[in-house]
Amino acid sequence: MQKKILIVDDEADIVELLKDYFELNGYLVLTALNGEEAVKQAERGPDLILLDINMPRMDGLTVCKRIRDAISCPILFLTAKVEDADKVNGFRVGGDDYIVKPFSISELGARVAAHLRREERHTVQNKARFDGDLTIDYTGRTVFFGKTAIPFAKKEFDIVELLSMNPGQVFDKERIYEKVWGWDSEGDSTVVAEHIRRIRQKLSSAGCPGKIETVWGVGYKWGK
Repeated sequence: MQKKILIVDDEADIVELLKDYFELNGYLVLTALNGEEAVKQAERGPDLILLDINMPRMDGLTVCKRIRDAISCPILFLTAKVEDADKVNGFRVGGDDYIVKPFSISELGARVAAHLRREERHTVQNKARFDGDLTIDYTGRTVFFGKTAIPFAKKEFDIVELLSMNPGQVFDKERIYEKVWGWDSEGDSTVVAEHIRRIRQKLSSAGCPGKIETVWGVGYKWGK
């Protein structure tokens, strides 16, 4: 199965060089030129991330810290220099290795392949969504706003999952009921409104209001 690599660096020529190399070697390559793009691309479930440390606005350490609780794949930092203190900070936020620039591209390829071989020993791939400070871990079925865990019951999380994986798409109560409860369940779609109310209350209590929007006369949607 083709492995997916996310390459993050604010130097476009480095990104293009690495993209060409890994695509020639049979990898599917995602790219990002800044930390914000990296967080969004991480939602696509890469098997490994090459992450530059020194980027403006959101540096690599911040990106790693932001996504690490929901992303289990190896994260290899790219850096022009590395001191012992830098290594400690990098490993503390969840990094797995350091690649010092300038690097041998063939050695980098070998290091990437070695990490991916080790990773194959535990093959569960996490799926997650990062929406501002809101993190939804679909694999672990957990939701965090910042560092605050939001405890959803099973059906509540199922509704969050349905809406958040389809941002902007409107679902009426009947369709939500069909997707979450199933056609053969005893009951009716009136329970959806109560579950939506509880979800909104929990999100608001955690400091994250307004994620589920009402489209009057139609249904509900996850705000983009």
